[in-house]
Amino acid sequence: MNCSVAYYYYYFLVIILVISKSVNGQPVVPALFIFGDSIVDVGNNNNLHTIVKSNFNPYGRDFLYHQPTGRFCNGKLATDFTAETIGFTSYQPAYLNKEATGKNLLIGANFASASSGYHDSTPKIYNTLSLSKQLEFYMEYQKKLELIAGKTNATSIITEAVYLISAGSSDFLQNYYINPLLYKLYSLEEFSNVLVQQFAEFVRKLYWLGARKVGVTSLPPLGCLPAAITIFGEDSNECVEHINKDAITFNNMLNYTANELQTQLSNLTLVVFDIYQPLYDIVTKPQDNGFVEARKACCGTGLVETSYLCNSKSPGTCNNASEYVFWDGFHPSEATNRILSDDLTAAAISLIS
Repeated sequence: MNCSVAYYYYYFLVIILVISKSVNGQPVVPALFIFGDSIVDVGNNNNLHTIVKSNFNPYGRDFLYHQPTGRFCNGKLATDFTAETIGFTSYQPAYLNKEATGKNLLIGANFASASSGYHDSTPKIYNTLSLSKQLEFYMEYQKKLELIAGKTNATSIITEAVYLISAGSSDFLQNYYINPLLYKLYSLEEFSNVLVQQFAEFVRKLYWLGARKVGVTSLPPLGCLPAAITIFGEDSNECVEHINKDAITFNNMLNYTANELQTQLSNLTLVVFDIYQPLYDIVTKPQDNGFVEARKACCGTGLVETSYLCNSKSPGTCNNASEYVFWDGFHPSEATNRILSDDLTAAAISLIS
């Protein structure tokens, strides 16, 4: 049996496991814990004094009950689809929202905050939650969980849970490229190394708090985001090549560091989810993936809008977001998230098996 056949056979067995456990009302893992930025934020920023929010129309128009929740999307995030696939019947609540209480915390929690990043200066600019603050909330969560589930059960949940991290995009697009205090101080390689070291420190802290199954997303092709093309593309409608190269440089460092961490920390399973290539393939071959538009996003002009610039009065917002790769200038549509979640599930086999 060659490696490719073996991989897909193994993947098939895991999916059978997922389905069988889901039928019995039991998810494959007891909980999910999610950290990071707007790609995975489900509403923590709703409760912060920040301009980076999405708890208003037309965000969420294709989500449950057609209501905005604080997700930067027209519908579900990739992590929502992943949670469903591994057997959860409800989503992990945003930790700062009122539903994050009592038994709702038994399935984990979401600590992510839009415009956060590995570099502490990134969330400071936008008054959002740094990763260190997210970790503080997670430590607070652990105390609550012990009161709800008891110490033995809480320890089991924490050890067997899957931890997902998504960060880095805001560090570049919303900080490094526009902040002379950074780009004059660090070369791209130096800044990437700083971020990767912050990632490593964050994983070590999670590990010492009990995490053993950790997944981290790579950077996407940042130069292909509609807003990046508009702002940095110099009147071109093509992906900004040097920004994509920067993302690849960071991703190579991230993969190397993840491998090092796995050798240093016993019993840690650490998987890097490659977001770059799947999204790049979708953007460069949209018709092959069922999309009509990849350059412009659905909301407004589709060139730059996000957060408050994407609102119910934004002129030009499309009727059918499923035809668009991007929902707003920075974030994928639900249709794209569905495809990306398939890749996440495949990559997460070693975490959930």
